[in-house]
Amino acid sequence: MASTQTTQGGEQSPPYGHDTDTNERSRRRALAANLTAYSFLAPAGILVVLFFFIPMILVVLMSMTNLATDNFTTNIAEWQFVGLRQYQTLANDPFASKVFFNTIFYVLCTLSIFNISMALVVSLLTAHIPRKAGFFFRAMWMLPRITSSVIYIMMWERIVADVPFGILNWFNTLAGQAPVDYSSDHTWVLVILVNGFVGVSFGMIIFTSAIESIPKDIMNASLVDGSTIMQRIRYVILPSLRWPLLFVITYQTLSLLTSFEQILLLTNGGPSNRTEVWALAAYHRALSNYFGNTQWGYGAAFSVVLVVIGVALAFIYMRVFRFNELVSEPKIEVL
Repeated sequence: MASTQTTQGGEQSPPYGHDTDTNERSRRRALAANLTAYSFLAPAGILVVLFFFIPMILVVLMSMTNLATDNFTTNIAEWQFVGLRQYQTLANDPFASKVFFNTIFYVLCTLSIFNISMALVVSLLTAHIPRKAGFFFRAMWMLPRITSSVIYIMMWERIVADVPFGILNWFNTLAGQAPVDYSSDHTWVLVILVNGFVGVSFGMIIFTSAIESIPKDIMNASLVDGSTIMQRIRYVILPSLRWPLLFVITYQTLSLLTSFEQILLLTNGGPSNRTEVWALAAYHRALSNYFGNTQWGYGAAFSVVLVVIGVALAFIYMRVFRFNELVSEPKIEVL
C-alpha cells in the first residue's frame, strides 16, 4: 500500500510509488501509440518488402549469373553464378557509354525544361488568374497524364507523320515548305516533348498546392508594402517552395531514369540506338533482344547500376536542399 510523506512546510507529498505508477502508465501509453503506428504502417511495409526488396535482391543475384535464353531456368538453385563478370562486360561495353550519355541528356533536358520550369510557370500563371480559369487550364495539362500511353503516342505519331497524313507536314505544305521527317531529323526533340508534356502535370499539382498554402497574411503584407507580382514571386513564393522543389526534382529524376514506356512506343530506342536510354537498354537486354537471345543476367546488371545511380542522386539532392533542416522540429520560443 502506498504511503504518504509530509514535507517541512506541512504539505503532503505524493504517496510513495506514485512516480513509479505514473512512469509505468506513460510507458504503456507510449507502447500503445507505437503499436498503433506500426499497425498502420505494416500493410505498406509488407508491400514494400514483397514488391521491392525481394525483387531487388533477386535482380542483384541474377546480375551475378549468366542466365540467358539458352540456360534459362526459374530454379534459383540451378543458376550459374559468375561473380561480377556481367559488370565487367558492362564497363567495357562501348554501347553502354553511349546509352549512359543518352540518359543524362534525356533526364537533364526533360527535367529542367518541362518537369520543373514549365510546371512552375504553369502553377504561377494559373494561381494568379480567376480560380475557375485556373482549374480549367490545369485540367488541360492533366490530359497527357491520364491518357492511355498507346493512344497518346498514336496522337503524336499522327502529328509528326509524313505527308499526307501528318498534321505538322500538312501545315508545312500549306506554307510552301518542304515536308520534314520529324521522327528521324528531330528525334530527341520529339522524345523530350512527348515525355515532357506528361511530366508537367505532376510538378504543376505539387507547386500549385504549395502556392495555395502560403498564408494569405504574408501575401497581403507584401501587397501592402507595394510589391510587384515579380517581387512577390521572387521573395515570397519561391522561398516557400524549397520542400516541393526537393520532392519534385528527386521524384521526377528517379521517374525519368526508370521510365521508358513512351520511348519504347515512339522510337523503340531508334533510329540507330540514338534514343536508347539506360532503362530501355536493360529491358532490351533482358526481355526483348532483337536477335531473340535475351540476356537476363546482363539486363539485371543494367538494372542494378540504375538503382545505384538513383540512390546516389537522391542522397545528393537531400544534401543540396538541406533535407535535415527541412524536416527539423520548428523552433518555438517559450515566453
